[in-house]
Amino acid sequence: MKPTEQLTEEHNSIKLMLMIMSNVCEKLEAGEKVKPEHLQQIIEFIKVFADKCHHGKEEDLLFQAMIEVGFPRDAGPIGVMLYEHGAGRDYVKKMSDAAILYGEGDGDASSVIVENARSYISLLTQHIDKEDHILYPMADGQLSEAKQQELSDKFEIVNRDQIGQEKIDEMLGILNQLKEIYLV
Repeated sequence: MKPTEQLTEEHNSIKLMLMIMSNVCEKLEAGEKVKPEHLQQIIEFIKVFADKCHHGKEEDLLFQAMIEVGFPRDAGPIGVMLYEHGAGRDYVKKMSDAAILYGEGDGDASSVIVENARSYISLLTQHIDKEDHILYPMADGQLSEAKQQELSDKFEIVNRDQIGQEKIDEMLGILNQLKEIYLV
């Protein structure tokens, strides 16, 4: 499997979480209660799976390989992706802070959660589309088969040693649990 194919598979899990987040936002906007632990699970999934695991592989490995073959780091598609990763982290930080307050009973925190979750959903939906349809095909066209195999091997090391397959499985389990609750 090409490294970009693995990243695209990860995108499918992230897009599923974005749908869950959208439904959580609808509940909060309707004045319904959402279990604080569900908000914490969503945030943990984003921080661990979407950011540390997925964006980590992109930033530390794929983008670096693309830079080595001539793509600029601070401009063009890589520059845009890095900027958007940073913007996403800002939204997640605000959601995380508000989720703590929500869990402590602060009813006003739900509007902050919704505002930042909706911004994150919008950003990531467009971001994933750009990566899947522009950036990844560019990488596939410019990276040699040997470099792609090297990246695949390094992705496996990230999954196994840096994140841990057990942690990845835990995050995917959370995703499936929340799917059963919010996407029925």
